[in-house]
Amino acid sequence: MAEGKSDPQPGDLIEIFRPFYQHWALYVGDGYVIHVTAEGASFRLFSGSSSGGTRAKVKKELLKVVVENHKWRVNNKYDCYCTPFPVEMIIQRAELCIDKELRYDVLSLNCEHFVTILRYGKGVSRQLVVLQSLVFLLLFGWRFPGQIQAVIPLMG
Repeated sequence: MAEGKSDPQPGDLIEIFRPFYQHWALYVGDGYVIHVTAEGASFRLFSGSSSGGTRAKVKKELLKVVVENHKWRVNNKYDCYCTPFPVEMIIQRAELCIDKELRYDVLSLNCEHFVTILRYGKGVSRQLVVLQSLVFLLLFGWRFPGQIQAVIPLMG
């Protein structure tokens, strides 16, 4: 397992640094995390009243299996903006999701949204803000050079 930057505690958000994106999981104790993965999920063209879309499966796996050889860290970065639920409630909410298939959308319901919903009750994904900022800079940065300095802190 790649080395983490701190000792995770139940209820902690785990950020895993994969090439080109970060994967997120929720630490539940005894070396295990709960996370959303495409493995074992299905793609449904028509699913009930929905017009279809990508599905993801919630799994409980060992942190070392999910991390593989990537770097990771505990990152409860939204604690300064949102109050986390009590640890017991976070774990209970997460365990109710194990083996369930969920709708997955990289923009509105990704792995970071999933774990922040469990911890705080609301889905947040900073990766999306960074992606939007990069797209903005690529498309319009040359038109608004003074605005670039305002966008750069979002990328940190």
